[in-house]
Amino acid sequence: MYAVVKTGGKQYRVEEGQTLEVDRTGEPGAEISLPVALVVDGETVLATPDQLAKASVTARVVEETKGPKINGFVYKNKSNNRKRWGHRSALSRIEITGIKKG
Repeated sequence: MYAVVKTGGKQYRVEEGQTLEVDRTGEPGAEISLPVALVVDGETVLATPDQLAKASVTARVVEETKGPKINGFVYKNKSNNRKRWGHRSALSRIEITGIKKG
């Protein structure tokens, strides 16, 4: 059985026991509930809003991490215009603890 969950503006295909990195959500050790977009159990597919109202996916926050460093540099010729910038995303590693059809 697997589910598609929504978090941080993205969708992820998850199975029970799987770990994944998502945008920062909660403190380490906290139990969170993720909004469900789709649940598939063999031949059974739950996709309508009234079916998904009963479904739930729970996860546990394992740790807080950071994503890879992204460096950028903008340069415009002949105008002495230069700009350096950087970004590093704040992430949480979560472990899927349960998928329930309801």
